[in-house]
Amino acid sequence: MHLLRYLFRKIQFYYSINWTKTLYFNFKKFPFSIAIKLPVYFYGKVKLKSISGIIEISAPIKSGMIGFGQSYEIISRSKGTAELNLEGKMVINGHVQFGKDFFVYVAPKAKLEMGNMSSLGNSGKIICYYNIILGNFARIGFESQLSDTTVHQMIDTVTGNKYPLTAQIKLGNYNYISNRVTILSNTITPDFCTIASNTLCNKDYTSLGENTLIGGIPAKLIRNNITRDWDGEMECLNKWLII
Repeated sequence: MHLLRYLFRKIQFYYSINWTKTLYFNFKKFPFSIAIKLPVYFYGKVKLKSISGIIEISAPIKSGMIGFGQSYEIISRSKGTAELNLEGKMVINGHVQFGKDFFVYVAPKAKLEMGNMSSLGNSGKIICYYNIILGNFARIGFESQLSDTTVHQMIDTVTGNKYPLTAQIKLGNYNYISNRVTILSNTITPDFCTIASNTLCNKDYTSLGENTLIGGIPAKLIRNNITRDWDGEMECLNKWLII
């Protein structure tokens, strides 16, 4: 019975992979010696609007270490709206997950860097025109969005001066970002920072220190001496997220 269950799960897993996009992306973007290991898996329906940019893996190469459309949350069904538009540079520093129905855009000359075990949840969006850095275990909940640009130029109506169009986003290590969080340019968070649901982040929060909970519109300190139980969940994270 256990063997049959194991085989069924294996068949179900391999059936969930979009092999056409997986093979095309790996052999298009990597040297043969790397591509043959299939470090990138695409799951389900996905639109590759552009993959003219660069993807660099700064970690030991393993099959399926980068999962686009990977099912790892409570939400298991997809709307089939996933889209990748890679025109700039993406640096991957380990195992990384993008949930179902993700949207990722990296503009020309922009750089998106993702730490080991960082993630973007179901229906999450990353819009990178300049520089976005996610630390190790920076895990972002479903329907959240990150944008390091206003996209449209804003001006001061009195002086006529133009506001900066872009600014860096940098999330620390072991950040737990809940659902429907908006992270805008100039956001910098310390290590072991938790961000509550429906929060808007738009500045440097490192002065608050580690093990903090922030939330609100805009975000402010809610509580000190609090963090996700990373040690307690590590076995589960490794079991369900690493292929």
